Amino acid sequence: MSNDTGRSNPNPKIRMAAPPVGRREIALSAESSPSAEKGAHDAARFKLSPAEFNTAIVHFYRGEIQRANTWRNRLDTTTNWAVLTTGATLSFAFSAPSNPHFVIIINTLLVAFFLFMEARRYRYYEIWSSRLRMIETGYFARILSPDGLGEDSKWMEALASELQTPHFTISEWEALGRRLRRNYMWLFLLLAASWNLKVYLHPRPASDFAEFIARATIGLIPGKIVFLIGIIFNVGLVIFALATVRLREARGEVLPEHEFSFEPLRRVTDWTRARAAHHRATLRRAKRARARVRTTTGEWKRPSGERSADPETGDWSIAREEETVSR
Repeated sequence: MSNDTGRSNPNPKIRMAAPPVGRREIALSAESSPSAEKGAHDAARFKLSPAEFNTAIVHFYRGEIQRANTWRNRLDTTTNWAVLTTGATLSFAFSAPSNPHFVIIINTLLVAFFLFMEARRYRYYEIWSSRLRMIETGYFARILSPDGLGEDSKWMEALASELQTPHFTISEWEALGRRLRRNYMWLFLLLAASWNLKVYLHPRPASDFAEFIARATIGLIPGKIVFLIGIIFNVGLVIFALATVRLREARGEVLPEHEFSFEPLRRVTDWTRARAAHHRATLRRAKRARARVRTTTGEWKRPSGERSADPETGDWSIAREEETVSR
């Protein structure tokens, strides 16, 4: 091997010794690894300024409102189906005495199917509604509060956890009970009353309860069993509606219970009164400025009662009489 280090190694089988690598060079190579550079790049990329954070929250809020409105419209669609089918069924049942009464029972089962469908849609609606509620209470409420509620990152942590692992915020039982109490209970009561009225009136008013039970017969099913099933079904609906009243897992529409206090109203009233007084003072200053009208001699007239400086003493005092000041 030649002693001249500038030349290449003539014997390729003999390897030249590599220079020793120090600890500092090893650390630098570790820091400049692709994984470390990627981590530093990601950290710098997700570090937002206050303006960027506000913009992101506003756009995210608008998107969640769009989702919530979409599922809210789906809830209204299911309710409209139930109302329309109920109206059509009752119109058909009472249009002629010969029309059967069991169409009302069939429509009751159809409305129950709509109830389960709407409860499922309501659970999806609560996902977006709960996110909106977190943003409103954690972000917008602190911006709009006159006293300032301070910084709180709990709502951001909860929202981030919700985005990473989305889940239903309301149980099936609560969703069923809520939609039943809001809309469907009245439809079921209307259908039950209409069925009893149909059986009693057509083809002619029943003379006694035995005739009423005989008319309630559907094919091979005796009237007593039909009437008993109807009672059990409607009583079960009422019990279920009352039993699910205390379920309060929904965070979108159901606000947490708290003790009412007039202190926040007093703070808002004082803040509003102070702002109004400041506004009136601004208007008074503007009126005084407009009162300085220019006279025909090219002079400005200052109204009486305005503060002016004494040219001899240089002190400020309230002018007792109207004076004119040359331009």
